[in-house]
Amino acid sequence: MSSLSGLNKSLVILASLFVVLAGIKLASDIVIPFILAAFIAIICNPLLKFFARFHIPKGIAIVLVICLITAIGMSLAGLVGQSLTDFSKQLPQYREELQNKFIWTVNIAAQYNILIDKNQLISLFDPGKMIDMATNMLTGFGGVMANVFLIILTVVFMLFEAPMLSKKVHLALDDPQMKMQQIDRFLDSINSYLAIKTMVSLATGFCAGLLLWVLGVDYFVLWAVVAFLLNYIPNIGSMIAAVPAVLLALITLGPIVAGIVAVGYIIINMVMGSIIEPKFMGRGLGLSTLVVFLSLIFWGWLLGTVGMLLSVPLTMVVKIALEATEEGQWLATMLGNAE
Repeated sequence: MSSLSGLNKSLVILASLFVVLAGIKLASDIVIPFILAAFIAIICNPLLKFFARFHIPKGIAIVLVICLITAIGMSLAGLVGQSLTDFSKQLPQYREELQNKFIWTVNIAAQYNILIDKNQLISLFDPGKMIDMATNMLTGFGGVMANVFLIILTVVFMLFEAPMLSKKVHLALDDPQMKMQQIDRFLDSINSYLAIKTMVSLATGFCAGLLLWVLGVDYFVLWAVVAFLLNYIPNIGSMIAAVPAVLLALITLGPIVAGIVAVGYIIINMVMGSIIEPKFMGRGLGLSTLVVFLSLIFWGWLLGTVGMLLSVPLTMVVKIALEATEEGQWLATMLGNAE
C-alpha cells in the first residue's frame, strides 16, 4: 500500500506539472512580458540600493533607474535594428562570397587527393543557416520588447513591491516570525546570481564588440549585443555568438583576421566564464552541460525566443528553489556539476 500510495502521489505531481506547463504555454503572451519584467526588476534592484546610500527618495530613484534603462534600451534598439536591417540586405552577397571561398578550399584539397563533396560542404556551412539562429533570437526578443510600455510599467510596480517581497513570501508559507531562513537565502541567491550574470554578460559583450571594432569587422555593435544575450547560455551560447562574427570576418577581411576573431572570442569566454564569473559567483551554482542543453530546448519550446535566452537563469531559479528545501536537494544535486 505504501508503494502504491507513493506511485499515486508521483502521478498526481506529474499530472499537475503537465497542467501547469500547458497553462504557461497557452498564456505565453502574458507570461513572457511578466518574466522579462521580473528579470529587469531584479537586475535594477542593486541600482536602487546604490541610490539609497545617498538618501535619494525611492520614487525618484525608481524614475532615474527606469529613465536610464529606457535610454540605454532605446539607443541599443536603434543601433541594432539598423545593423540587422543592413546585414539582412547584404546576406545574399555574403553567402555567395563564402561559397566561393569554400569552393576554392575544396579545389585546393582535391590537389592533395582529399576529396570533399562541394555541395554538402556548402549546405553544412551555409552562413544563412548559421546566422539565422542568432538573428532570429534578436528578432523574437525585439518582438516581445515591442510591448515595452507594459513591461516598464510592470517593472515599476515590482520595484516598489521589492522590499516587501521577503515578508510576503514568509506570510504565504505560514512563517510570520521570519524563522525560515532558507526563504531569504533563496531570494538573495536569485538576486545575486542574476546581477552577477548580467554584469559578466555586459563585460563579455563589451569586450567582444571592442575586439571586432579594433579589427574592423562590420556590424560590431550587433555582434556585441548577440554576445551579451547569448552569454546567459553557458558553453553553447558563446559558440553560437562567435559564429556570425567569425564568418563575417572570413568573408570581408580574410582568414587571418577570422582566426584572430575566433581566438579572441575563446580568450574572452575563458576569462569571463572560468575566472571572473566563478570568482564572484562561486562554483556551487553551476549547472551540468547536459542540463544547460536540455534547459535550452525545454524553455525554448515553452516560452520561445525569450525562453531560450533566459533558459539558464530560469533553470537556476528552479535549482536554487530546490536547494532551499530538504526534499528537493537531491534533484538540485542532479542538475548541478559534479565538480
